[in-house]
Amino acid sequence: MGSPFSNFLNHKNFLLFKISMILFMNCAIYRPNLCFTKCLGEPTDDPVIQSSSKMLSSLETINLDGYFSFKNNQEAAKDFGNRYNMLPLAVLHPHSIRDISITLKHIFEMGSGTELTIAARGHGHSLQGQAQALQGIVINMESLKEPAMQVHSGNLSWVDVHGGELWINILHETLKYGLTPKSWTDYLHLSVGGTLSNAGISGQAFRHGPQISNVHQLEVVTGKGEVVTCSEQENSDLFYSVLGGLGQFGIITRARISLESAPEMVKWIRTLYSDFAIFSKDQEHLISSKYSFDYIEGFVLINRTGILNNWRSSFDPKDPVQASQFITDRTTLYCLEMAMYFNFEDKETLNKRVEKLLSQLSYIPATLFLSEVPYEEFLDRVHISEKKLRAKGLWEVPHPWLNLMIPRSNIRDFAAEVFGKILSDSTSGPILIYPVNKSK
Repeated sequence: MGSPFSNFLNHKNFLLFKISMILFMNCAIYRPNLCFTKCLGEPTDDPVIQSSSKMLSSLETINLDGYFSFKNNQEAAKDFGNRYNMLPLAVLHPHSIRDISITLKHIFEMGSGTELTIAARGHGHSLQGQAQALQGIVINMESLKEPAMQVHSGNLSWVDVHGGELWINILHETLKYGLTPKSWTDYLHLSVGGTLSNAGISGQAFRHGPQISNVHQLEVVTGKGEVVTCSEQENSDLFYSVLGGLGQFGIITRARISLESAPEMVKWIRTLYSDFAIFSKDQEHLISSKYSFDYIEGFVLINRTGILNNWRSSFDPKDPVQASQFITDRTTLYCLEMAMYFNFEDKETLNKRVEKLLSQLSYIPATLFLSEVPYEEFLDRVHISEKKLRAKGLWEVPHPWLNLMIPRSNIRDFAAEVFGKILSDSTSGPILIYPVNKSK
């Protein structure tokens, strides 16, 4: 018998909708009693403190290219979720893959008697303490100095990067060669190892699949400290376990990521719907079309005064008069966000393609807004919002976040219950809707 989830995946004809919701609310923050960590080094008969002291002494014997830090590790006890605060015993700042390998091997050889846990931390964007290790070891993957990023151009283009590299840096480097990764996340200041340990989903996933579907090869350090190269053809069990494996099957130290030719510009479009059924039908139509947009997302909006004026800093209305007169009594609205990539010499052809695709949709005409921006600026758009939120002190707040994969057959019932009955005028925080083809 298959599990409910395997049966769910065996449906032959549906689209998946990924729903991401971040809801700002009063949250309890988990801060365990860590007073014994402050007492390390003081004379004591406490077996927990004695065990921690022995562990520290043991770690200090490891010959590293990088180093361990045993004090002032509060940063490793935080993450983007900002709801858990678990102080580690030590933080490893590796300068080589060897540092990670020998550390894991050292701990493995301690045997089952040790309860020391290890967590790899990229840019600290986890939500529930997954990159923290209470009285364990956090590996600061951003400290890695090797391997250096290497771009290969040809019939099969790819880039080799270490697991702690940020996607924004990969974008900057590959653009020098006229190349770019195919699939992204909305926010690029995340580590490669971090997103590949989850999925990596954005508006390109309907066409290319998530980021984990665009990896040729990985180098992984296993729980025994072994350094293993894996791919579809070599050590495939490990390859597929690590991709999307939430860090439970090994630490990604290198990834070979698929590339394609990079465009120069992006035609960026937003428009509104008042009916979810029409909105989702148009999303489904677009991701099923052969010649569609390159990026398709959506989000839920609470209708507030001046809702379209908020777009004017980045977009221009197709019809300024209609846009200024737009009024609706609907509490909840749905934004369809689309983008098409192009080069300057193809602009005339692009405009015709966009016009044809838009003519097939049933959005509210007065709410059509368009913009043209450089490709790099479009991909890094969320970082601009981050800077604004940081300036207002609104970035480092609790972020309770829920991700759901919902089949096409259930999406309208879900919308009716959640968007229709739970959302209210006081709801804040984004609700994103990604249409994804199951085949990808």
